[in-house]
Amino acid sequence: MAAAGDYAWRVLALATVDGPLPKLGVVVVALLAAGAMLLRAPRPRALFTLGALALAPVLLLAEIWHAPQLRFVHQHPLMAIGAALLALAVLGAASFGLARARWLVAPLSLAALPFRVPIAAGGSTADLLVPLYLVITAGALAASVPALRAGGAREQPGGSTATGEGSSDGRPRGRDGRWSLLEWALAGYLVLYAVQALYSVGFEKALQNVVFFYVPFALLFAQLRELRWEGDLVRGCLALETALAVIFAAIGFGEYATGTLLLNPKLIASDELHPYFAVNSVFYDPDIFGRFLALVMTLLAAALIWARSRRLALSVTFVLAVLWCGLLLTLSRSSLGALLVGLAALYALRWRLWPVLGAGAAVIAVGLVALAISPTTFGLNQGLNGASSGRASLITGGGAMFEQRPLVGYGSGAFVTEYRRQYPQAASGVSASHTIPVTIAAEQGAVGLAAYLVLLASALVVLLRRARGDPARAAVAAAFLALLFNTMLYADFLEDPTTWALLAIGIALARRREELAPAGAAREPSSAAPVTA
Repeated sequence: MAAAGDYAWRVLALATVDGPLPKLGVVVVALLAAGAMLLRAPRPRALFTLGALALAPVLLLAEIWHAPQLRFVHQHPLMAIGAALLALAVLGAASFGLARARWLVAPLSLAALPFRVPIAAGGSTADLLVPLYLVITAGALAASVPALRAGGAREQPGGSTATGEGSSDGRPRGRDGRWSLLEWALAGYLVLYAVQALYSVGFEKALQNVVFFYVPFALLFAQLRELRWEGDLVRGCLALETALAVIFAAIGFGEYATGTLLLNPKLIASDELHPYFAVNSVFYDPDIFGRFLALVMTLLAAALIWARSRRLALSVTFVLAVLWCGLLLTLSRSSLGALLVGLAALYALRWRLWPVLGAGAAVIAVGLVALAISPTTFGLNQGLNGASSGRASLITGGGAMFEQRPLVGYGSGAFVTEYRRQYPQAASGVSASHTIPVTIAAEQGAVGLAAYLVLLASALVVLLRRARGDPARAAVAAAFLALLFNTMLYADFLEDPTTWALLAIGIALARRREELAPAGAAREPSSAAPVTA
């Protein structure tokens, strides 16, 4: 009897970790997160939010249960339980505080964005934003528990202050009370990604993306979207990100001066094999560090070109010079390109579009001439693949995979597994095509690519529509365009919480402008204040 019970337990455990339950769980948790984004009534939205919060850790633990980081849990279960109870107590206290001042979700989440903890899972290592997860969980509890206690009634007033919730009943702030196409597109892509993981040859990677990134970031999006992004809140968050960027740049200067890196042993070994030295500060990748600096610099550039005082302009210029030096030390070409795109977008939104197009054409022409004159300077003597650090092969390989399964692809998260199967000579460090559309085409086919394009189109409409002359909206739109360009040369689109944060803030700012329009369309929107003196 005991043997039968032990056998049944082993079968259940196998089904939970390697059987059908994780696949079903991925779809369910995606649906819960989508409901948390789209449901209007406070009580159902709270139930879906809490369901996603409860299910995601279960799937996560099933995935990383045998990871080295959990060795302590296996060896000292009682201490692990005590630590878990302590973590729950901290979350409870944090959620209680956030329930009284919901606007704190904004600076806390933005402050946590850069900090990652490496976790081994599925045969690879994922850099997880553990501090951000804690903020997201506390914020979700702060919003959901009062809604459940109220029994679906209206939330108590207090979230509608200048820096608090945008709507006391949890409904969207749009004039017509409807969700935008962007919000539907985000939720739809999340669910589609989970469904396409069911037949994926790289299901473990898809599970990681859903549980580690898509679901928690969807909950973050739902929280940031409801805040009033104006006045002191926007100024404070910009100052916070600027301070972090300066500190991280200073760490990068120290790394360059000493020839050492704080993190990422693989990068240290890579630097030893090349005549150049790329810094990464507190990040695990110079390109991620460079992306962070480029986005902050784009936001600061908006503050500079809309500055109303000379003192502010000089201060911002000095900070931009410091961050520019830090960006150069990352040697991240994709980040430098992203910064140029962000600056060009700001110029077009502040003044005119045609000079930007003309300058862009001139830069391309000069670049082609330089390539023709001295191809070896840019590494073209090694071929296109060598000059692009192997990315040309990844792109062509991804294109071939799309041709093989053009409709639905090989499944979410399958790029690395299938690419290595078809190209066994590929480097073992391959983790993505470094071009998001190529990755989506290979993994999700035309169906996923169509969903991605709808998402991009709706995002650009929301962020750019009537953004001209509004510094806060222009800054967010330019930063999103810069990030979008970066994903064409590097990786991580919806896997980056910055994407979700920019979209949430952009939606909130757009709806705020709609609210102000009836009071006087000719008046400068209040969102202009955050980036001026």
